[in-house]
Amino acid sequence: MSQEIEHVKCLIIGSGPAGYTAAIYAARADLKPVMYTGIVPGGQLTQTTDVENFPGYPDGILGPQMMEDFKKQAERFGTQVRFGYITSVDFSGDVHRVVVDGEKTITAETVIIATGATAKWLGLDSEQKYNGFGVSACAVCDGFFFRGQDVAIVGAGDTAAEEASYLAKLANKVHMLVRRDEFRASKAMQHRVLSTPNIEIHYNTEAREILGDGQNVTAVAVSNNQTGEEKQLPITGFFVAIGHKPNTELFEGILDMDGNGYLITKPDSTQTNIAGVFACGDVQDHVYRQAVTAAGTGCMAALEAERYLAAKAHVMI
Repeated sequence: MSQEIEHVKCLIIGSGPAGYTAAIYAARADLKPVMYTGIVPGGQLTQTTDVENFPGYPDGILGPQMMEDFKKQAERFGTQVRFGYITSVDFSGDVHRVVVDGEKTITAETVIIATGATAKWLGLDSEQKYNGFGVSACAVCDGFFFRGQDVAIVGAGDTAAEEASYLAKLANKVHMLVRRDEFRASKAMQHRVLSTPNIEIHYNTEAREILGDGQNVTAVAVSNNQTGEEKQLPITGFFVAIGHKPNTELFEGILDMDGNGYLITKPDSTQTNIAGVFACGDVQDHVYRQAVTAAGTGCMAALEAERYLAAKAHVMI
């Protein structure tokens, strides 16, 4: 028995600020978007607590509630939001084909990719236990909550150095845990960290366990991987800055990516190397990685999808 194939004008892969914003704009443009949320509906923000830096929420909002608001707004204009995971794609033809959960086939005139990126973690059980309650992978997002407190950050690259410098402006003290005896960061970033008085660098040091009172972080247990010395650093915030992994495995060998796996889009655009396929949010942004910038590129992707379809229709007349 042949499988029925569903055809849509606009397919959005992934949710979160980028995907939902794209859905709002696409729906208002009568593209009748269909969104597949992926295995984490709402993306990274559903795993955070307070969001206080997104415009329009003067009192702040919980991450999961914010994503529920985005979802309701997208559905209000007619977006079909479906729970499901795209298991394969074929962008070789004029109409794009995707398979959902290994079973259902959808053809789409335009595809907007908003699969985001996943923070890399150390792999500690306590890291997940206190995630959102003192543990964070985004200093710019959550540093404000630790104003005047002692915090720790793990990492040795440019991102870690930049986030340590950012935290130093807010926190009383920043313990920077560097696994080796040197930084991987650029000389300029190293100089910035080394010249900041309230950043204390712990070389050859690894986090062994994040300690807490059952509700919030109270300390981190660390050890020196050269001497074996162990100690506890009293902190209330623990930041992981060892990188992010864009969720792009599905598109390997199909869409252009940089050396770290982020999708490459054309300058001042969300257009990928495949006509009618657009990418927005953290899946193509390794610089800012903020909800508001993700939403902005989601808007861009929907507008570009609408213009692509309009131009295509004009040629066919």
